Amino acid sequence: MIDRSPASDLLLERVVDHFVADGLGDLSLRKIAAAIGTSHRMLLYHFGSKNGLLLEVVRAVEARSQSQLGEIGHRAGAGAGTELETDEVIRKMWRFVADPAQADFERLFFALYGRALQGDVEARPLLAESIASWLEANDTLAAEHDIPPGLARAHARLGLAVVRGLLLDLLATGDRAGVDASLEVFARRYAGSWWEAEPPPDPPDPPDDPAAPDTTVTSRAS
Repeated sequence: MIDRSPASDLLLERVVDHFVADGLGDLSLRKIAAAIGTSHRMLLYHFGSKNGLLLEVVRAVEARSQSQLGEIGHRAGAGAGTELETDEVIRKMWRFVADPAQADFERLFFALYGRALQGDVEARPLLAESIASWLEANDTLAAEHDIPPGLARAHARLGLAVVRGLLLDLLATGDRAGVDASLEVFARRYAGSWWEAEPPPDPPDPPDDPAAPDTTVTSRAS
């Protein structure tokens, strides 16, 4: 991640606001720079390349969404020590991320994610970051309501996969009624204190010990 300065943060905020207002139709650096009142050379100076800028845009939008999760979760549980209405958090967060106003950002996210999976060096940090940051946001919310950490982490990963899969479905098909219905099936699973009836997740298998003797049996020709 680029170690941004206050000037970089200000430019990034203006770029994101521009995309929110006008969409992501033209992603040339010169057009972006003109729209926010700077030069393409300044954008290159602060972000290294167009891809570097777009990656920072995705990170900024993801951070805003994670902040929104915290606010929704706090309202749904009315603060620490009260029962968290997880199903309502899921529904409200879905309405936020599936808002048509977010569609361009979702397309940009999936485009960069695909490039990262293909080995694009500039986009590759997104692979780990975009999962870890959401899991950490869910961990924070779960800790406020005494949900067991291991259980919370496993279900957070499941929820992230479901929501991203449905977002991709929505962008591909435009079937809002269909994806909303599927999200509702998922959300109902989390009504009430769902975690109280859940067994703890199995611990991960220990890693292989490279110093252990090889016990593999090999056949010999007779």
